[in-house]
Amino acid sequence: MHKLSRGHRDKVHQFMAITGTSEKVAHQALKASDWHLEGAFDVFYSQPQIKAFTDSRHLEELYNRYKDPYVDMILADGISLLCNDLQVDPQDIVMLVVSWHMKANTMCEFSKQEFIGGLQALGIDSLERFRERIPYMNSELKDEQKFREIYNFAFGWAKEKGQKSLALDTAIGMWQLLFAEKQWPLVDHWCQFLQARHNKAISRDTWSQLLEFARTVEPTLSNYDAEGAWPYLIDEFVEYLNENGIVQTVQPNNDLNQIR
Repeated sequence: MHKLSRGHRDKVHQFMAITGTSEKVAHQALKASDWHLEGAFDVFYSQPQIKAFTDSRHLEELYNRYKDPYVDMILADGISLLCNDLQVDPQDIVMLVVSWHMKANTMCEFSKQEFIGGLQALGIDSLERFRERIPYMNSELKDEQKFREIYNFAFGWAKEKGQKSLALDTAIGMWQLLFAEKQWPLVDHWCQFLQARHNKAISRDTWSQLLEFARTVEPTLSNYDAEGAWPYLIDEFVEYLNENGIVQTVQPNNDLNQIR
């Protein structure tokens, strides 16, 4: 790496530390992404040949370690053991990102196909590699497009099987988890409003539109358009904020720019 600048050498070392790959592969991925670290991760993990680096026998062993003894799936107990092995809190948002990569249909469940397919896509065939990928998966939450995909994925993942809507308590828990990452100043008021005025399940439309509301409308509501095509629940929330004088006490938060 003697021909590289110090900045490029630092990125190669960071890439190697997170992915566990070789210097040559790190250099190729970074060069392909014009030396943007996040882009290099995308290049690395989207390469079809990455699946060739995973040992199918090891994937089977991992799956069998966490598989339920009575059902051919990984259920809550197995996921709890996985979190313990990864040294990750089961409530950590990174487990939502893991589930997103696995394209899991249901919270606290991984089918064999979901689990093995997700690990193959990430180039993981051991617990050590799994742990090494955790910083990368956390970093994906900072990418606007990926955060939107993870946010929209969470609705279907968290709702009960056979239901079209998301139970209110579950929705509130998911919003608090997701917006802890993006720091939407009105999230607590939104949850309080729902419990006081709505107390019903949340539709997919409301779920998806709330992210757009949080992304585009200032916490002071200074740019809120009453004629906009927001779901009625969001319009009622704005009325609730005005009625209770809440918007006068909430100051714009620069962290909201992270959502934009």
